[in-house]
Amino acid sequence: MSEPDPKVTAQIDSAKRWRDELRALRAILLDTELSETVKWRNPCYTYDGGNVAMLYALKDCAAVSFFKGSLMSDPNGILLKPGENSQASRWMKFDEGQGVGQMEPILRAYVEEAIELQKSGAKVDFKRDEPLELVPEIQAVLAADPEFKAAFEALTRGRQRGYNLTIGGAKQSKTRTSRIEGYRDRILQGKGIHDCICGLSKRFPRCDGSHKQLKT
Repeated sequence: MSEPDPKVTAQIDSAKRWRDELRALRAILLDTELSETVKWRNPCYTYDGGNVAMLYALKDCAAVSFFKGSLMSDPNGILLKPGENSQASRWMKFDEGQGVGQMEPILRAYVEEAIELQKSGAKVDFKRDEPLELVPEIQAVLAADPEFKAAFEALTRGRQRGYNLTIGGAKQSKTRTSRIEGYRDRILQGKGIHDCICGLSKRFPRCDGSHKQLKT
């Protein structure tokens, strides 16, 4: 059994929702070869330094996410994409209707498969060269504003995708247009949505998030 991380204990004990489910899921993950830590503000489980699984307390459920879930066999057809564009990660969800106890044998089998994938060195073939289908509002601004177009096209594909997903997540066209205007300064400065002026991402371990953010 792996050593519990006190930070995870405190985090789960203070969880406002799905506390019992998180505790049960954690017990299963600790009863393996995985090491427990905190990454991206969530309990994370690693093998030999490589990320294998992560716990989440979502609004409507608790979830276990597998970093290489797209490579797993999923004989029960229960692994879901966290987002439409997720290429690697897949998760299992647990709520009152689908409790951890009744799913424990299946979950244990899935966790073991995820560990074996990590041991084998298997890698997800990310399709980074696929054309990015931009939302119409971004396309319109690119066509009308040469400065914006040059700056946007100079961004990395990941940053372009981040803006496209965030802007496209708005239901109304006027909101999408407003978001583009709000992110304009970031884009012109070559920054991603989560970048600080220091050049590091808020998600990057060395950035403490205390730097002044570009206005949105």
